[in-house]
Amino acid sequence: MSTPTKERPILFTGAMVRAILAGSKTQTRRILKLPPMQPWQHRSKGWYFLPECNHSSENPNNFVAGFSDGTGTIINIKCPYGKPAFVPFNRPADRLWVRETWSVSSAHDSLSPKDIPSSAKVEYAADGSSGYIFGKGRPSIFMPRWASRIALEIIAIKVERLQDISEADARAEGVTPTAFERLNDNWGGVLYRKLWESIHGPGSWDANPWLWVIQFQRIQQP
Repeated sequence: MSTPTKERPILFTGAMVRAILAGSKTQTRRILKLPPMQPWQHRSKGWYFLPECNHSSENPNNFVAGFSDGTGTIINIKCPYGKPAFVPFNRPADRLWVRETWSVSSAHDSLSPKDIPSSAKVEYAADGSSGYIFGKGRPSIFMPRWASRIALEIIAIKVERLQDISEADARAEGVTPTAFERLNDNWGGVLYRKLWESIHGPGSWDANPWLWVIQFQRIQQP
């Protein structure tokens, strides 16, 4: 018996929303949060990733990555973004619905997002102004599900260090080169590093964190 598809919200900047709509962004990378080392793990050199991540044997609805401290402790970290399809157990892929910066009519400016009627016309900052009179801009974190225009189905998930990104994957992140930048065969990696540091701050690339790498495809809204 198949289990229902689960949906989870995910935030994207305006530039990344435009890349998804254009079809050039089919991957996203999000920091994998590992627990801090404990005093009794003093001999460990830090967490390292076990060979692969997969559906949990205890609960196939969960997708987990295994890590070891190198001294005998092994942990499984559940992916908070969902899972790809798991054919042997008839588990469908989970979906993500995109939250982006938005606004509605100024007549609703005094209302909280949860009180705005779902019939309200939505304008998306990523598109620029449509010429209609809209109210205050609302942060993406407060976008309700009904206002979202983009749904994504998870195709695959893997775990890797930030700096291990391939050139093909960097381009699949939706970075867009200028004509001059395109002369560099590695423009994807160069531009993705700039994008990462623009979001996470100076030194964030050198920190080289472990990441969830989520591959997706855009689907029609239900």
